[in-house]
Amino acid sequence: MTAQPAPAPLLIACALGIEQFALRRRGSGGAGWPVTVLRTGMGPLAAERSVSRVLDGPALRDAAVLATGFCAGLAPGMHPGDLVVAEETRDPRGSVPCVGTELLVKELLRTVPGRTVHTGPLTGSDHVVRGPERADLLATGAIAADMESAATLLSAVRAGARPVAAVRVVVDAPEHELVRIGTVRGGISAFRVLRSVLPAYLEWHRSLLLPRR
Repeated sequence: MTAQPAPAPLLIACALGIEQFALRRRGSGGAGWPVTVLRTGMGPLAAERSVSRVLDGPALRDAAVLATGFCAGLAPGMHPGDLVVAEETRDPRGSVPCVGTELLVKELLRTVPGRTVHTGPLTGSDHVVRGPERADLLATGAIAADMESAATLLSAVRAGARPVAAVRVVVDAPEHELVRIGTVRGGISAFRVLRSVLPAYLEWHRSLLLPRR
C-alpha cells in the first residue's frame, strides 16, 4: 500500500512577541499537520530575512504562509479589534494576491462573532503610519497598513508556489490614534481578537493544503 504524502505545513508569521504569544495561547493541537508560529521581528527587512531563512530549510519549504498581527486601519469608521483580510499585499516592489480570502472572512466571522471584517488591499510601510499619512495611503485604495505583511508574502512566493494570505487586527485607526488616550483599551481589544483567530487560520489551511513536491 502506497503511503500518502504528508500535507504541507503552515507557517504563521508575525513581528512582535506579544503577537506570537497571542497566537500560541490556544495552541495548535489537533490541527493534524505541522504549524509554526514565527516571530520575524519588526519591519520589512526583518520579515524578509526571517521568512526566507525558514522557507529555505527542508521542514517548511512547501509551507503555506499566513502573515498576521496588528495593523493601522486607514479608513474612517474602523475601530480597534476590527479584522482586515487582505485581498492583496502591496509595497514598492509590487503586489501579491492572497488566496482564499472569502473562506477566511467566513471562518473569522464564525470564530470571532460580532467583529467587523474588512477586505481590500493591505499596504506595506517601513515605519508606523500616523496622522495625515493615513489619508494618503487610503487614496491609493489600501484599507490598512503594516510593516511586515507585504515583505512576508513577497518572500514566500519568491521561494516557491504556495497559498499565501494576510489577516491583521486593527490596533489603531483614524479616530483612534495610538498616541491618544484609549491606546491601552484599543490594544487590549486587538490582543483579545488575535487570541481568538487561530482556528480560522487552521481551517483556511485545511481547505487549501498543497501536496509536497
